[in-house]
Amino acid sequence: MMTSGMFHNYFLPGIWITVQVTLYSAALATVVAFTIGTLRTSRLWIVRFLAGAYFEIFRGMSALVMLFWLAFSLPLILQWQLVPMYAGVLALGLTYGAYGSEVVRGALAAVPVAQREAGVALGFSRGQRLRRIEIPQAWPEMVPPFNNLLIELLKGTALVSVIGVADMTYAGNLVRLGSNESAPVYTLLLVLYFAMAFVLTRGMRVVERAAKAGVGQAPALKFPLRVGGGAR
Repeated sequence: MMTSGMFHNYFLPGIWITVQVTLYSAALATVVAFTIGTLRTSRLWIVRFLAGAYFEIFRGMSALVMLFWLAFSLPLILQWQLVPMYAGVLALGLTYGAYGSEVVRGALAAVPVAQREAGVALGFSRGQRLRRIEIPQAWPEMVPPFNNLLIELLKGTALVSVIGVADMTYAGNLVRLGSNESAPVYTLLLVLYFAMAFVLTRGMRVVERAAKAGVGQAPALKFPLRVGGGAR
């Protein structure tokens, strides 16, 4: 029978591990997404080709197989063992960073041409145009798809349990074996993942509103005024 002691001894540490894997993977994925995404808009064809090759390769790979390769194959090549948690962070960060790079590329491509030409007219370098003009305007368009990717990344952290990282899923499996109860354990896991995803979604909504306010896009009114008169 699952007890409160099992929750405190297994699930709580597992939640903390899941949070860490999510945060570290998201940070790596963000760096990869902006790096590859901006390189894919370069004027140099070789740069676009290499960035596009990274995107196609990692988009077409299974995150689980990449996780196995980093955890079990790479050490045989380098004669150096990765910490399982770091292998999980690398696999998830590199994979979801590839997905995010398409979000960055698409949002940058949607910036009006006139804005880029204005930057050229002001004598801005490519880096200055990205930093001062293109990314600030593209950022509000990136946040909603980034929110979806972040939720997918959170759910994808369950993969690290297969290489021995003691996340929530790993803890749930241990509790299931100890209590011989599957339904309560996996129901609790579903609730925990949903709760964490909900918190992340609400946080990203705040980021989205701030991003829109930063470029002068006022959020929609929750209770729009009726046309043709006020309160009577």
